[in-house]
Amino acid sequence: MFGIGMPELIIIFVIALIVIGPKKLPDLARALGRGMAEFRKATEEVRANLNIGDVEEEIKGMEEELADSVSGLIKESETGEETEAKDDIESDSNKGENEKGITEKKEDDR
Repeated sequence: MFGIGMPELIIIFVIALIVIGPKKLPDLARALGRGMAEFRKATEEVRANLNIGDVEEEIKGMEEELADSVSGLIKESETGEETEAKDDIESDSNKGENEKGITEKKEDDR
């Protein structure tokens, strides 16, 4: 796993036995085992919560929604520009008609 062979493990065990003592060594080994088990359980929970496949699917969904929104806004702005251009043309023609009506009224008044 870490490149530790049998001779290295024996040396580590002997040093631990000397430093910790034979009475506390089993308790230490149990505590270390429990800690490792809890660590593995916690990492599995984190992996399950983060489930990378689900996150990627959510991101793709958000990208599609954003693209739809942007394309809708673009279409809306294009249609708005066309509508404004038509309104400008209509208002110009209405101004011309109004000016004709005003000049006709002035001529009628004379």
